[in-house]
Amino acid sequence: MVAGTVAFLLLPFLLERHAVDLLVFCGLYAIAGAGVGFLLGQGGIVNLGQAAFYGIGGYASAYCSVQLGWPAVAGIAIGIAISLALAALIGRPILRLSGYFLALATLALGIICTNIYFEADFITGGTLGVPGVPKLSAGGFTFDTPEKFYFLVWPIVFVIIFAMHNLMESRLGLAMRAMRDAPEAALVMGIDNARLKLWMFMMSSALGALSGSLFAHYVGFVNVDSFGVDRSIMFLLVPVIGGASVPAGAVVGALFIGLVPEMLSAFGDIHRVLFGLALIASVVFFPDGLWGVGRSVIDVIGRRIGAGRGETTP
Repeated sequence: MVAGTVAFLLLPFLLERHAVDLLVFCGLYAIAGAGVGFLLGQGGIVNLGQAAFYGIGGYASAYCSVQLGWPAVAGIAIGIAISLALAALIGRPILRLSGYFLALATLALGIICTNIYFEADFITGGTLGVPGVPKLSAGGFTFDTPEKFYFLVWPIVFVIIFAMHNLMESRLGLAMRAMRDAPEAALVMGIDNARLKLWMFMMSSALGALSGSLFAHYVGFVNVDSFGVDRSIMFLLVPVIGGASVPAGAVVGALFIGLVPEMLSAFGDIHRVLFGLALIASVVFFPDGLWGVGRSVIDVIGRRIGAGRGETTP
């Protein structure tokens, strides 16, 4: 734990600026991916529309700060509020679906919102986008470099992961797992499955909007290309690769999605093919995610160390 904290604090000072920039984007992916993983791991819901809420957060922050001159916190709050309202409105009908039909419904949501972003150019700027989004600042301190933004986005990630972990250990977490694994039994126990699914969907949308708002203020520019369906697929890959069963899997998956393509770029134009093969291999050989692999390795090492000391397992 101490070693991890020290490494977290020192990384921005030891790495090149480009590497720190990649880590910032990994943090943004982890926030949005944690929302998708929350639905997938705890509710068994496949969400292919997270980019819709990601875009709402980004455009809300851009419009409020650039066109209206409002403080950044107002744009972030409005983006989250709009996402929550939209999720509550559309969540009731689409969450009655299940399996492939539900996944297709969320995919349709992402496609519809992408077209709205394109057509509503009086707000979104259309293909030209919205430039000049100001950097975040607090108490006179401006997060205007990758190193500074790193120390903003990653503490937010850790707080979200910690809150999700505590939620999973609570009675509400037990209700979510009951709904996922045995919905009929959950109903008998008095759990309102429809209401619980809607609440989870709304929380996921809020994380997507938060990530989009942070993205807008970090990059300083947003346009339609930033919020396409491919972004939703990437957000889904984050928990699938990292491990949807635990909140921390979003961190592992985001680091994989953000860093592995950069590492493979050294191989030239074939790096996209290699990354695709890496994705396939991770899903085929590690169906529980890379987080589960890491935990298994740690457990094996712990047992061997215990055996070397002559400890016995009860």
